Amino acid sequence: MSLNIENLRVSLQKKKILHGIDLEIQEGEFVSLLGKSGCGKTTLLKCIAGLLEQESGDIRIQGASVMDQQPKERGTVIVFQDLRLFPHMTAEKNIAFPMELRKVPKKEQKERVEALLRAVQLPGFEKRRMKEMSGGQMQRVALARALAAEPRVLLLDEPFSGLDEGLRTEMARLVRKLHEAWKITTILVTHDKAEALRLSDRIALMEDGKILQYGTPEQMFCHPGTKKVAEYFGKVNYISGSVAGGWFVSPLFEKRTDLPDGVYDAMIRPNSVQLKEEGDYTVEEVTFMGEMTEIRVRVPEKMAPGGSILCQRMEGPGRPAKLRAGMKAGLAVETEGAVLFRHDME
Repeated sequence: MSLNIENLRVSLQKKKILHGIDLEIQEGEFVSLLGKSGCGKTTLLKCIAGLLEQESGDIRIQGASVMDQQPKERGTVIVFQDLRLFPHMTAEKNIAFPMELRKVPKKEQKERVEALLRAVQLPGFEKRRMKEMSGGQMQRVALARALAAEPRVLLLDEPFSGLDEGLRTEMARLVRKLHEAWKITTILVTHDKAEALRLSDRIALMEDGKILQYGTPEQMFCHPGTKKVAEYFGKVNYISGSVAGGWFVSPLFEKRTDLPDGVYDAMIRPNSVQLKEEGDYTVEEVTFMGEMTEIRVRVPEKMAPGGSILCQRMEGPGRPAKLRAGMKAGLAVETEGAVLFRHDME
């Protein structure tokens, strides 16, 4: 189902939490609400579910406002961080619970529970109690219970936060696989940018109750709208320069642009900077990181704020001799990846 949010404002205990949120989600999309703790992600999710009142604004599912509907009438299901499974019930009873509420026949319940357990890779776990299951297994039961409710919109509130890195990645893959199979409009709350980039069709980056930018993972990483968004998604270099007559000119490279004349900083990701064997710059620091090496190169202050540029080099057979601090080197930039920002922009 499609979901539209217009000018949503929320205050809790006289403190403004959401400041006029606008968000449009297409039917069947997987969207992540990304940001640091306290930015309003979970508040927005609870508003969609009907668990919080808002001062103003509208929420529409498939074009119809749900503002006057109770949570159970909206067709949204939320999986919370603490899962909220019934500890005294078996996996089968937990998953069947939303079907019991809808008075689904027992035979159909049993068949659907078996199918859902297979879908979340827990076949044969019908009689297991929660105390007999691992954290990852309980996550799967919670997902199966949410799907058993046949939601129009599935809401996930940091459901993987208590898992170790390996299990978190495994669960994220499962969620994406289920989404592709069931085609349910899904909204994930997360503070993990890698998770959002990996799972999402689109990402809404939030800060202080506002959406800074909304776009595809590629747009957010490769074409950020502000320096703040660029820096959130990874390490950056800023190359100082200016635009005149349709050209951005810097000490390191030139690039055609449609931007108006003025002073600009070119944002370059470290993997778009190549190190050359000969040049006038000095390698300042070399950090081996396994598959990749980071090299910080000292350059003139007029070229880059702080007087250094960070490069990233993938490691593998055939790479040149080991780099070391103090070596002389040159720099080359893949200009296609350069994003120009006004010098005074944040």
